[in-house]
Amino acid sequence: MIIDSDQHLVEHRGLWEEHIDPDASDDAIRFLDDAAGNTWVSWRGERLGLAEVQTPGDTAALGERHNRVRRGDPAEHHYDDVLPRDHWDPVARRDRLADLGLDEAVLFPNYGLLWERKLGVSPPALLANMRAWNRWCSSVVIDGGGALHPVAHLSLRDPAWLEGELRTLAAGGVRLAMIAPAIVDGKPLSHPELDRVWAAFVEHGVSPVFHVADQTRPFDDAWYTDDDAAFVPVLDSVFLFTAAALACTDLIINGVFERHPDLRLGIVELSAIWVPMFLLMLDGGVDFTTRLNGFAPAELSLRPSEYFRRQVRVSSFSYELPEHLRRQLGGADLLMACSDYPHSEGTATPLADYAATGKYGTDPERAPGLFRDNAAFLLRR
Repeated sequence: MIIDSDQHLVEHRGLWEEHIDPDASDDAIRFLDDAAGNTWVSWRGERLGLAEVQTPGDTAALGERHNRVRRGDPAEHHYDDVLPRDHWDPVARRDRLADLGLDEAVLFPNYGLLWERKLGVSPPALLANMRAWNRWCSSVVIDGGGALHPVAHLSLRDPAWLEGELRTLAAGGVRLAMIAPAIVDGKPLSHPELDRVWAAFVEHGVSPVFHVADQTRPFDDAWYTDDDAAFVPVLDSVFLFTAAALACTDLIINGVFERHPDLRLGIVELSAIWVPMFLLMLDGGVDFTTRLNGFAPAELSLRPSEYFRRQVRVSSFSYELPEHLRRQLGGADLLMACSDYPHSEGTATPLADYAATGKYGTDPERAPGLFRDNAAFLLRR
């Protein structure tokens, strides 16, 4: 059994309009075509991002396509005409898994990665479009026949709303939910008002997951000096892991994992190479400041790093050499295999990629944690 911890299912044209609450229909995210033949993911007439087909391993093609759009060139093709069926159809994706050498896959949103920060100016619109995706997730569970694990999209800004969503998701067999590793309306994730949120995740058997997305940024906006046309800011790439590391530190040192020992957290497509150094700094930083200040941030029964090892699992691409990382982690089995299919920075040959590193720990039979057990841990099997 091999579980891919990071794939993406592309939202089909009309998804949000079809699944959004009727009284929020005017706020539904839509696909709109421009005069040049390009298709845009849009909200209230504002372009959120280009709808485009990606090919694993060919990121440069996206850059060239973006240049064509900026020049005003006619679109090379119509989006709907070239979108592969397995990119958006759950049944086709389920059937595609065998070709990828996989048995099961965790499926994150695709265009849902583009809009959380922008829609944040209107909490009702934000939550309505999240709920539309979440409603579709339940049908993906059914169509996937146990092989597909869609990831819900949630916000912590309205705990009562979130608790209702978790109840519905659990009833529909959805076990994972993407949340932002970010401040929530001025409050850290460990704030006492959010404790009910973490209890609800545990109660309903849903694991929160951090994933790369356009969410509240970890740095002041003044640091982001990219041209407005940039699809991804440079800082978001260089400091890919920062928000997740910051959020985990907050949850650990302020006792959230202590109070909720059955809370499980995933970190996906935010790299894994930072984890060994982070755990070293986490323990060292807490030890030093406790001595210096004369008290600890919270009363903990374990070393700070032990909470991470107990409750957090992290996706690791093959080029990060997960077996090497595991040795740096003292043998701790925290990592998950991933392909990021069908994104351009991903791969359509995940097993071959891991095998090509030449490490015995990338053999599925010898590394059950990497290829199955750690993803299953988040799925609460």
